[in-house]
Amino acid sequence: MKKIALFFVVYLLLLNVISLSVKAQTRVLSLQQTIELANDSSLEAFRSKNLYMSGYWEYRTYRANRLPSLTLNMTPAEYYRDIARQYNYQENVYDYRRQEYFYANANLAIQQNFDLLGGTFFIDSDLGYIQNFGDEHYSQFTTIPVRLGYNQKLIGYNPFRWDRKIEPLKYEKVKKELLYNIEQTSEQATTYFFELAMAQAEYDLAKKNVASSDTLYKAGMERYKIAAISQADLLTLKLDKVNALNTLKNTEISLKRAMFSLASYLNFDKNADLLLLLPVRPPKLDISVDVALSAAKENNPQFLELKQNILEAERDMDKSRKESIFDVNLTASVGFNQVANNLRNAYRNPLQQDVVALSLSIPLVDWGVRKGKYNMAKNNLNVIRITSQQKTLSLEEDVIMTVRDFNIQQELIGSAEEALDLANLAYNEMKQRFMIGKADINSLTLSLNRQQEAQRNYILALQNFWLSYYKIRKLTLHDFEVGIPLSDLFDYKLGM
Repeated sequence: MKKIALFFVVYLLLLNVISLSVKAQTRVLSLQQTIELANDSSLEAFRSKNLYMSGYWEYRTYRANRLPSLTLNMTPAEYYRDIARQYNYQENVYDYRRQEYFYANANLAIQQNFDLLGGTFFIDSDLGYIQNFGDEHYSQFTTIPVRLGYNQKLIGYNPFRWDRKIEPLKYEKVKKELLYNIEQTSEQATTYFFELAMAQAEYDLAKKNVASSDTLYKAGMERYKIAAISQADLLTLKLDKVNALNTLKNTEISLKRAMFSLASYLNFDKNADLLLLLPVRPPKLDISVDVALSAAKENNPQFLELKQNILEAERDMDKSRKESIFDVNLTASVGFNQVANNLRNAYRNPLQQDVVALSLSIPLVDWGVRKGKYNMAKNNLNVIRITSQQKTLSLEEDVIMTVRDFNIQQELIGSAEEALDLANLAYNEMKQRFMIGKADINSLTLSLNRQQEAQRNYILALQNFWLSYYKIRKLTLHDFEVGIPLSDLFDYKLGM
């Protein structure tokens, strides 16, 4: 007997441990926690962060190209041996001679781009060595201790000037695309959250409906025995009980699907058990359409992309127009050089070296190729400007309609909440009246349907409000509760 009692105690303990383990796997989430997890752990958040880092390093590369560069160019060893045709000045004929030599060279250069004019300053130093193994054996060192020079296109396309306009805008767009994607992730997480919340509410209503329909059916059987209700009403109560059980099974399937979708989006275990807490009624927040439009034009990456597209089209037209004329390139340098049979003498008494070169490239006959490129670039710019105007109008309309929807949704939440309270009171009252025989089955069913519809409308009102809220944040990248752009918070976190 003691063994049986001991076994029973151990059995109860195991049941408690299993129950606690199951409960430990249930994760309770609020809307804010769901959004934070989505922006931290979801695959979409990981993709967005890597896209930003790619743009960030592209901008860092642009900034680095604006700084002086130090480059070492070397030919450590070059050995050459062959038979080449050479001119014999004494006999005024060409003959073939064997050539064999060793060559090495090193050049250390500092370069700095000059953005205003599009030229390049350079300072370099050069050392070369050659040893001839042919008919005449000799070796020589040649040096350029220091040389200062500048290379400039006098008439031509200046890429540096356009980079100064486009590259900072591209980085600003990449940064705000990250913020845009974060808010888009918040919006998607909100959708999954309320889909699961609605499924949970439907499941809870279905369970309550099963219990209620069972109670009502039992009460109906008692009332049928005393001929208080007809057989048709009793059958209706039984049908309601059967339908309630079927509805419970269907809502359970929908609940599992919605839970799986949210768990997958948050990168949780697929078998995670989630319990959601509906957000409370949000505080009143007035958003001006004009303020939202101004913030969108300043922060929305789609507006920035339109600006970038126009600048790049203007750059391409400028390039094709200048290349259609002719190219004039100027190179000037001043320095010293020397040649000697040994390294020490190669640096003694250097001679001045001056180089000025002017080169021209003039298209004479190209059958309209350059003119065609210019016209294509010009037409492309016109198309991009028109497209930009159309997209601007579409984006502005989206912002205006979203703000208006948001302001309406704030009012609907209050109405939906009041309707839910009234529906609950009406159903409880009607249920009590039915139990004491003062209400019929049709009135009770109608009251139950109204209660369930009020519950759904309340959750939908919350969903529409928060979806509108995060869509406004996505379109404007502005925190209207605090009153500052999201990019300011982003720069603060990065210490910029």
